[in-house]
This record gives sequence, structure tokens and C-alpha cells, in this order.
Amino acid sequence: MTTAAPSFQIVSYPANSYIIVEGKKDVSSFYIVREGKVSVGRENPVVGEDPSQVLGPGDFFGVVAAMSQHPQIETARSLTNVSLISVNYDQFGTLIQKNTPVAMKIIRYFSMKLRQFDQTITRLSFKNTVSEDINQLYNMGEYYYAQGNMEHATYAFQAYLKYLPNGQFAPQAKKKLMTLNRPLQMPPVDETKFNRFYKNNSVIFCEHEPGRELYIIQGGKVKISKIVDNNEVMLAVLESGDIFGEMAILDNKPRSASAVAFGDVTVLAINKANFESMVKAQPQLATKLITLLSERIWIAYKQLANLMIRDPGGRIADTLLTLAEKNRARIAPKVPYNFEIGVADVLKMVGLAENRDEKILYQLFNANKFLRVEGNVIKCSDLGELEKLVQYYKKMTAKEVKMAKEKVR
Repeated sequence: MTTAAPSFQIVSYPANSYIIVEGKKDVSSFYIVREGKVSVGRENPVVGEDPSQVLGPGDFFGVVAAMSQHPQIETARSLTNVSLISVNYDQFGTLIQKNTPVAMKIIRYFSMKLRQFDQTITRLSFKNTVSEDINQLYNMGEYYYAQGNMEHATYAFQAYLKYLPNGQFAPQAKKKLMTLNRPLQMPPVDETKFNRFYKNNSVIFCEHEPGRELYIIQGGKVKISKIVDNNEVMLAVLESGDIFGEMAILDNKPRSASAVAFGDVTVLAINKANFESMVKAQPQLATKLITLLSERIWIAYKQLANLMIRDPGGRIADTLLTLAEKNRARIAPKVPYNFEIGVADVLKMVGLAENRDEKILYQLFNANKFLRVEGNVIKCSDLGELEKLVQYYKKMTAKEVKMAKEKVR
């Protein structure tokens, strides 16, 4: 092992060696391929994902687990003799300063991967979802107009006219704005000013709108929501220090959700033109962004992997384990954990109904005495046993998938 730079190490592996293993805990480093080829895959591939990817020089792997400090979600094996750059999670800022293009590649790839995961989760969890499309801005306006939310309707109609002044629904959008006695144009935004203030319930950006900026919350809260099946679904409430809007700025796609001030809020806006230079000048920004994206990807992957488990009891067990991992509990034998959620909550998280499906949960708990309900709280007396139970269900799912493929052949 030799030193590649003051902070990084070069490590070598012979062909057919395991470099990282899915499920491994206490991960501290990720890898960039210098020479050779590496195969990366998962025990149970999720929908829309290649079962195995072959990586070459300049590619990277293991970033999600290292930067989020969660267990590995993939296995990497050397296909040839390989030379890798090993980067510790706390050295990401140094990596940016030494090689900004590599950092930007990781950020853009993560943005694409997160959008892919989010779209798949939305498609599997909700029916009749609409993909991001600038033409949908008019429909957003109509939705908010019908809901009596005239501030948001005004924003959507004005956004439609801004981006599609001669669009199919331009006459209707103008008529609606005139009916509301609102101007046809949005108030101008000085994009040279990084600091922005939004009053309570102000739209920061609208679902389907082209994205030109990402935002860092300096003070206050921001609500992230999406229209699904003609209903507004709240996805998250973000607080000071959180970053949002990063996917649109990085992959040139329309906004996948809306952002609205939840109380008065102050944000720092960073646009496409100055993003890369700011990343280089302020590596802590990119470190925070990649850490945030890693956390989101880890959670999104776990959600998708949960949807792949065919037994509903297995999905409940996996959801509980993911909650413990997300809260950074130590997953080990005899370690107890209180989930602070009840039966209704966990059933809802796996898409089951309380009155109809609660028997599935109680059957699972009766068969596994380390799980119990006390009052309105689910408790586990042994996280090690819970991990073993989840591994059993995942192996059963992998076996069923393999048998189904063999039948098709």
C-alpha cells in the first residue's frame, strides 16, 4: 500500500476479491477506480436497476455507505487486478479541492440515482402519477385554484406563462390571472443576490417548473409536497441547514416536487452558473450536499428493497430494522430498542391498513417474542435477532425470484 497524496491511499486487490460487502457496518471509506474493472451489485436488485454494474477507471463505489455512515447497500468484487484510491468519509473536502471534477461527477450521479429511485418509489406506491413536464404547470394552477389556494394558483399560472408564453393553455392561464386580479408576470427575482426571504406560504418553486437554483435554509422551515392522485402529499418539512432543489440544478430536469415557505424563511440560493465554482471555493458545501444525497439514497434504496420483499410480515420487520439503522442504533445481539411508533404507524409505512392487516403484525410478533407492543409503542428486545429475521426474509425473496426466473426459462 502506497500513498497517492497526503490524504489518500492507493489499495490493490487481485482478481475475484471482495472489496466491499452488502450489509457491512462501520464503513469509513469509499473507492475510486484507478485501474482495472470492478463488478458492483446487490443481493436483491431493486426495480429499474441493473443487477450488476461493471465499473472502470474514474468510476466510484461505496460512497453512499461511507458518507451516510450507514451499512453498505452493495457488494463490490474485482473482475481483474485492480488499483483503487481509498477516500475516508472525512476527507471528501480534500478530494474536492484536489479534484473538483470527480466530486462533481459523484454529485451529478447521485442526483440522477436519487431521482430514479424517487420516481420508482412514487410509481410503485401511488397510482396515476404524472411525470415531470413543464406543460403540467397549468394543471397545477387549476388544482390550487379548485382548492381555493389562490396564492399558489397564481404562482403556477404565472410560471406557465413565463416558460410557455405561447403554450396551449396560455389564453386560459391569462384569463384565470385576470379573474384573480393578478399580474400576468411573476415578480422579478434578482438572481445575483444569494440571500432570499420568503413570507409564510410563499411558493419557492413549483412541481414541473424548470430548476435553476438549489437552496440552503438559513432560518425557518420549508414544506416539500407533490400532487398525487389529485391530492397534495407532504413529503417532508425541512429546517435550518437543510438543502433542497439540488436535483433539478444538477440534472437539468423539471422540479419533481414543490417547495413552500412553512412560516417565514430565509434561504441561500445557488445557481447553475456559480455552483461548481462555489463547490471548489467552499468544499464544506459539497461535503454537506453529498452527505445529504447519500442519506437520501440510502433511505430510498431501503424503501425500494422493502417493496421487493414479498411477505408482508417480512416488510414490517425490514421497516423496523431500517428505522433503527436510520437512527444509528447499534445493531447487535441483545441490544434493545424502542421505536416510538405504534401499530398503525408501521402498517401505514408498508402500505397496509390498520383494521384490515394488523393481524399480520401480531402474527409476526407472536412468532418472534423479541418484538412486542406496549401501549402505543413497538419495542424490540434484541436488534440482532431482528436483523437475522430480516436476512431470512430477504433470502426467501431472492430464492423466490430465482425460481420464478427459472420457470420462465
